Amino acid sequence: MLLNNSKKVAVSVGCTACLLLLVVVVVLVAVQHRGAQLEEERTEPHHKRSFSTYFTKLSRGRRDAEKPVRVPAEPPPAEDISPGDIFIAVKTTKKFHQSRLDLLLETWISRNMQQTYIFTDGEDEELKRKIGSHAINTNCSAAHSRQALSCKMAVEYDKFIESGKKWFCHVDDDNYVNVRTLVKHLSQYQHTQDMYIGKPSLDRPIEATERLGDNKMKPVNFWFATGGAGFCVSRGLALKMSSWASGGHFMNTAEKIRLPDDCTIGYIIESVLGVPLTRSNLFHSHLENLQQVSRSEIHKQITLSYGMFENKSNIISLKGAFPVEEDPSRFKSVHCLLYPDTPWCPPQVAF
Repeated sequence: MLLNNSKKVAVSVGCTACLLLLVVVVVLVAVQHRGAQLEEERTEPHHKRSFSTYFTKLSRGRRDAEKPVRVPAEPPPAEDISPGDIFIAVKTTKKFHQSRLDLLLETWISRNMQQTYIFTDGEDEELKRKIGSHAINTNCSAAHSRQALSCKMAVEYDKFIESGKKWFCHVDDDNYVNVRTLVKHLSQYQHTQDMYIGKPSLDRPIEATERLGDNKMKPVNFWFATGGAGFCVSRGLALKMSSWASGGHFMNTAEKIRLPDDCTIGYIIESVLGVPLTRSNLFHSHLENLQQVSRSEIHKQITLSYGMFENKSNIISLKGAFPVEEDPSRFKSVHCLLYPDTPWCPPQVAF
């Protein structure tokens, strides 16, 4: 019996040993298989892994592309302004009151009497009857000299500061001003910012000589917005110009560089105060080819002009309400395009 029990114990021990050996073999096989997988991953060609990653990203990108796109809302204006916030100064001379000014009074000024001020060089009772105290006799010379032009600009600047308005915009008596577009454009900026907006007439900065006194001179160069196309200056910046522009200072500053009024404005802002000109192609003078302004783009422009170049008429190309013989500047036709409800505009005109 003892012998039988010994045999049973030996068999049990042998089975246990076999079982342990089997477990060890299985574990070794599993470890070898995992090692082979890792080795295969390490030695797998880079382009296979790249393609896998690429297709994963592509699938994710396709799912994202299929999601509805949210179009961002148009940003609100930087400042909510109205035509009444703008001081529009029109520079003219008495000899042009009938030939030029009457046209402006009949067209764009007729809708903007409260914000438009006319700066001239002689008394005109008829003009006062039409626009009242906004007809300002500067008592400057009627000559088209830099001194006379700067004299009028000095008065414009002082009157603007007195007005308390947010924007100072200067134009000439051969400009049509689309005030609706002007308001929309200026609303992109804060009037407390340093803003000088317009279009240069040159393709490079103007070069001048600044007279420092004691026969000392210094070369300066700067961009300026041509007054022939019009320009605008924020009140914040205009106040900073005071030391060089208020009272009689503007005339003295102009003499330092011996350049006309619009150049002097550019000199004070760019050269002295270091504020760059913000260019806008929405301002137009007779110094450019006005034929390039298409009819479909007229309503987007801020100023338009007219004039002669090489004995040819330089005007907007517009088949409008009036023939060229009756409307040589095309301002009446432009006005009827923008404001067809004007009483004197022909009804149902095909432009």
